[in-house]
Amino acid sequence: MKQLKKENQELPGPLDGVSVLEYGVFHAGPGAGAILGDLGADVIKIESEEGDPERYWLRLGKLDLSLPNGESVMHHVSNRNKRGVCLDIENQEGRDVFHRLIKKCDVFLTNLRKSTKAEMGLDYATLSRVNPRIIHANVSGYGPEGPMRDLGAFDPLGLARSGMMFVTGTREPVLMHLGILDQATAIATSHAILTALFVRERNGIGQELHVSLFSTGQWLMQPSLMINNILSVEPMVRGDRSEQSPLRNFFRCKDGKWIIGTHHPEERYWPVFCEATDMPDLIEDPRFADDAVRANNCAELVERFDKVFSTKTRDEWMDIFLSKGLMFCSIQHVSEIKNDPQAIANKYVVDFEDPALGKLKLPGYPVHFSANRAGIRSLAPVVGEHTVEVLEETGYTDQEIDGLRKQGVIR
Repeated sequence: MKQLKKENQELPGPLDGVSVLEYGVFHAGPGAGAILGDLGADVIKIESEEGDPERYWLRLGKLDLSLPNGESVMHHVSNRNKRGVCLDIENQEGRDVFHRLIKKCDVFLTNLRKSTKAEMGLDYATLSRVNPRIIHANVSGYGPEGPMRDLGAFDPLGLARSGMMFVTGTREPVLMHLGILDQATAIATSHAILTALFVRERNGIGQELHVSLFSTGQWLMQPSLMINNILSVEPMVRGDRSEQSPLRNFFRCKDGKWIIGTHHPEERYWPVFCEATDMPDLIEDPRFADDAVRANNCAELVERFDKVFSTKTRDEWMDIFLSKGLMFCSIQHVSEIKNDPQAIANKYVVDFEDPALGKLKLPGYPVHFSANRAGIRSLAPVVGEHTVEVLEETGYTDQEIDGLRKQGVIR
């Protein structure tokens, strides 16, 4: 595996010793394996000879995702920290190899459809007979039951079904950024797997678990769903700035960059905000006396503050607001984050060197452990990169491995 420098390897990963076998494609399922790998688990990705189709997902509309080797950058997003095994499990010999791997693993992770898992013998009923302690983690589009249980789905469909396309502040549905719900589903799946591993440590039992794009979207929408279910209102927060209080709004600064503030309770911060923006006359103006009347006159307020914010750069305003204890933040483009001093100081962005891609800045793990190290240890493997290594660890002899290769079972 392509490793980080030795000094970063001093502490063990929280999941050192946990083994995960993955048979999945694209991100929502495999992304969970990548997270478990961030935490130190040994994640073995099974692929057919053709490989995960995400390897070859080179374009999203006008966005070019291709790397110099002809593969997709998304493949590395979903499959970092893994060892790659090329195995044909659609014949009995390959199935036998797979079962030997299952016997040694703690977790099996897949996002194949329910009917496909049953046809291939990858369902929980089959694999739990091979390894009763296995945690069998399933990721789907819409969940294991109901009329849509065997339909495939991608991120936009989960956004649509869960109501998330109506939370962007517009009156028409809008897609959110690339892979947001896929990544959230990967996080939810890793959370569920860790919970099941904890249960097994306590009670000694394996189990099956299900996570879906739809369920994760609903989980993210929990505040909105609670508001709607209890108060019977559609909790739409409009993106139109003229409908927002200046204390919960965003403004373009002199240098063309944006800044945003969010303050609760508003009454505490309103006088400080007016003083900081050199508009003290607004404090005593009855049209803006409290948050209720400000809401009725917010368009006029935003227009006035737009003029004020255009007089200073984003950094100048940030210095002023931070000195006054106001809660403002720069609105950053994705391209700015890799050089964000706050991200660098907390290792939310880390330096990484890959033999093929060179020196990179990559997202770090978002949690700090005092006794463990978590984060990216390697980028994604090539198809079958670790097949021989993994089979040798499973007890196969060189002669047996050669035989499997001649039969076309492995590569």
